Amino acid sequence: MADVMRSGSAEDPNGAERPSGAPDEPGDGARRRKPKGKKKGSFWRELPILIVTALVLTVLIQAFLARVYVIPSQSMEQTLHGCTGCNNDRVLVDKVTYRFSDPEPGDVVVFRGPQPWVQNEFEVDEPSNPVAGFFQGAASLLGFGAPDEKDFVKRVIAVGGQTVACCDAQNRVLVDGKPLNEPYLYWEPGRGVGQDEFKPVKVPPGHLWVMGDNRNDSADSRVQGGGGSNGAVPVENVIGKAQLIVLPPTRWQSIPEPNPQTTALGAPAWQTGVPMGVGFAAAFPTLWLGRRLVGVVNKRRSSE
Repeated sequence: MADVMRSGSAEDPNGAERPSGAPDEPGDGARRRKPKGKKKGSFWRELPILIVTALVLTVLIQAFLARVYVIPSQSMEQTLHGCTGCNNDRVLVDKVTYRFSDPEPGDVVVFRGPQPWVQNEFEVDEPSNPVAGFFQGAASLLGFGAPDEKDFVKRVIAVGGQTVACCDAQNRVLVDGKPLNEPYLYWEPGRGVGQDEFKPVKVPPGHLWVMGDNRNDSADSRVQGGGGSNGAVPVENVIGKAQLIVLPPTRWQSIPEPNPQTTALGAPAWQTGVPMGVGFAAAFPTLWLGRRLVGVVNKRRSSE
């Protein structure tokens, strides 16, 4: 009988007291510990701070890092879609790249129209009501409204110091007397496939010669300001580099930017692979830093 009682007390955790010195079973501490009550109203107190922080970050990102622009013009068809009655492309414009480098031939750039340029593509009607103007400007800063600048989107063809002209016997633009390779050109039906000729123009230092991919339906450096050097765009007017088509979803893709002078000027092939190499090199430290931050956040949560 004694043996039966001893056996029963060992198997039944509720039948006898646990001997002194025996380790606690898992969950005992959790049963004894009273759950911490959540602080009432803490979410609503923090909500305004979260909203203000989000708005400030949005403004900073739009001002210094990147911004989404709507393409309403057909001048960059079919690289970028923009036409009356169609679903215009939304492009992500990178504002960081040109803080460390200058625009290069082949880049698709968004820029403020210089003074001689009169046919602005992104021009927004100014509201007569000052209150409406304030809210329009605020919406623009937050990315909910149209940009408040008078901007253009074109492709860089030549840079300061180079001479551009059109055309050779094969209907190609020439830079420093050498023909360009332009696989992105689009000939809109009904407008012909021959480019309008223009005399050689030496691009002023610190300026860009820009043209649309829809070559026969683009008011660009060839005609703006009367053409010639007046059509060149100051580098300081460049807002950023168009990197991605973000909307509509069916058009999501990077924007092709082949250097039209690669064949003509013999640029080294390794240069076209630099961005990809930098991307791979930066991927590993970025991933490591992300994991570290997640680990720190999880550790703080578990200690609370």
